[in-house]
This record gives sequence, structure tokens and C-alpha cells, in this order.
Amino acid sequence: MCDVHHHGNDFGFIVDAPEIRALIAETERLTHEISDAATRVEALRPSFSRLLAAGGWLPEEYAQPDTRSGMGGGIGQYALYRAENGSLCLFSLVIPVGAETPVHDHLAWGLVGVYRGGQSETIYRRMDDGRDESHATLEVARRQTIAQGEFYALLPPLDDIHMVKTVSAEPSVSIHLLANDTACVTRHRFDPVSGVVTPFRSGYSNARCAGAGS
Repeated sequence: MCDVHHHGNDFGFIVDAPEIRALIAETERLTHEISDAATRVEALRPSFSRLLAAGGWLPEEYAQPDTRSGMGGGIGQYALYRAENGSLCLFSLVIPVGAETPVHDHLAWGLVGVYRGGQSETIYRRMDDGRDESHATLEVARRQTIAQGEFYALLPPLDDIHMVKTVSAEPSVSIHLLANDTACVTRHRFDPVSGVVTPFRSGYSNARCAGAGS
């Protein structure tokens, strides 16, 4: 059972469900107890796996595509939890059938898992030194297919640049736990062919970023 907060409540538990509260509490506990991000993420795997395996906690309205999305392609990005200090967020990402994200980064450690459908992920490795903010030389590091209930870690700078597309017959829904306010920070789109890097802020489909209009 969950409670969806409306009327401009853009921080805290936007979807208030026991499964989400349990994951956020465990994340906060481990963040205080474990300083190393890789060790912390590894310790979070059981809690994140339980969230993906549980049913009924994600409202259907947050499992739908969004034609107005800042990600483009009808991709919906729905905030489920946001720490007001920008240190943590949980959101669902809905990618329509046949659609794909731009190549992008996240700038935070975290976990990403598939809650519904299936996805293909292409991970890129940056080959230049990063000093030119407008250009990057990328090569494909690996590709993987992620089925329902499976998940992977993000640990910048490794594996932080990727592209994801839906490979199932229904829109895919992935759940993202990240140590920033992902949709409201300025991140980067990458064109692997031309090397052009473009700053962007994707925004949430259901919540406002600080300083943004309604």
C-alpha cells in the first residue's frame, strides 16, 4: 500500500510506501557507517533487491511514458523520494517500447534495476582526460541486457556514461537509487560519433527542481 503526495510536495517521500521507507532508511544508515562508495553499494544490494522484488508499491501513474520529458523520446522520470539537501533520490524511469535514452552520465554512485520489462544497456568508457568540457572521446566498454529484478551499480567515474533502451514488448520501468538529486543537477549528454558534450538537466515528470517554475 502506498500514498502519493500531490499539491507541490516535491521533497521527502513523494510516494510513501513501506518498501521505499525501508530502502531509504538502510541507505542512510550505510551512508553514515561506510565511507567507501563501492563497499556501501555492495552492502545495499539486498535491500535494493527486495524493493525490486516487491509488488504493489509503485503507482501506475509513475509507470507511464511522458511525452513532455526532458529526456526526450517519451521517457518518463518520476521522483519517488528526494532528500531536500540533494544527497539522495529514488525515481522510476519509464522508457517506451523501441525508445532509448541519450548517452548520458549521472555524477553519483547508486544502483539501477529493472522493475518491469527488459532493457539493454550500453556502457561507454571515456578515453580523453576530460579537460575539454565540450568534447569527449568515447568507446563502448560493454553491453548487457537487464531483465526484471536484475540491477547494476553506478560508481563514477567508472560505468557512469551509458545509454539504455527498452527491449521488451512493453515499456520498461527501472528504479534508480542515486546519491544526488539526479534530474535536477546539470549532467551531460554525449554524442559518441561527433564527440560533442552538451550540458542538460532532465527534470522530473512529477516534481519541480529548485528555482524552476511550476
